[in-house]
Amino acid sequence: MHLFMPETVVFEPGSLQYPLGEKIYKFFMTKPVEIVKASLSAFTRNLSGLTEKQRYARSKTILAVSVNREKKLDVCKPSADYSFKLVSNCPGSCEYCYLQTNYSYKPYLKVFVNLDEIWDTVAGYIPETPGQIVTFEAASNGDPLAVEHITGSLGETIEFFSKLQNGRLRVVTKFNNMDLITGKNHGGHTRFRVSINTEYIIRQFEHRTSTFEERLEAAVKLADAGYPLGFVIAPIMIYENWEREYRSMLQKLQEKLKNHKVNDLTFELIQHRYTEPAKKRILERFPYTRLDMDDTRRELKWGKFGKFKYVYPKEDAGMLNETLSEIIHSLFPDAAIEYFT
Repeated sequence: MHLFMPETVVFEPGSLQYPLGEKIYKFFMTKPVEIVKASLSAFTRNLSGLTEKQRYARSKTILAVSVNREKKLDVCKPSADYSFKLVSNCPGSCEYCYLQTNYSYKPYLKVFVNLDEIWDTVAGYIPETPGQIVTFEAASNGDPLAVEHITGSLGETIEFFSKLQNGRLRVVTKFNNMDLITGKNHGGHTRFRVSINTEYIIRQFEHRTSTFEERLEAAVKLADAGYPLGFVIAPIMIYENWEREYRSMLQKLQEKLKNHKVNDLTFELIQHRYTEPAKKRILERFPYTRLDMDDTRRELKWGKFGKFKYVYPKEDAGMLNETLSEIIHSLFPDAAIEYFT
């Protein structure tokens, strides 16, 4: 797919004081984009007169270059011990994404330029005790690979983690520009997971992301580069012929990987869920969505962010878990299913 290119780039105060900020500025000086030096809050006041759908569409064309001042990392179970931000939000536009509410009024993409300070914060969470491994998710708040051609920050972070005795990096992506990171010295300390789903779900709900075939090709490149490899199947949905289509998806994956050495293969299974605020926001941004958000066919589960979320009833969730686990174990007998949630 085509690499993301914003229409407007906003350099926030302080961002140009860092080498990466200067690098990004020089990158865009030769591109047909609008360059603005201002605080993002001041710039985005111009969007206040738009409808929610218009504001969302416009925001997806804005890239903010900023500084990450966070010194406390969030717990990120079950995918990792902690998460940290190289970016926030994503150039993709997946209708179901939880970032619809996490960044409800700020759907533009941010990249952070103070890498050394971010790494220092990460290092502060790693004990010196030998063998006490701590894992860090770099893609829970956005997809850093999607803007790697602009920042290069993910590749540098991979090499930073390669030197850590007790730190491990985890990255998940829906994008396929793997050539930017396959040559990096990862030391086996970064697990890349490719987010996959049936072709119906990708086509219907995952706008401006890589196709299923592109993601398979990306996975092969990761395997050949020696990265510990995983797949996140999310969100798992119940719809007509869902079982047949998930089986077909996994069979295609098995066929693609069979002639490649895969290092420590894992799967993570995540059922479709939504909150009431997310449903409202999704319907404003995608009024003709085909997402199944019928509350009467769901049950409530308390979420870690202090909100109830609608998930499949236990019987349906159990069926999804059992069915997909059986298919995965039959096709990938050496793989580990890390969790179903």
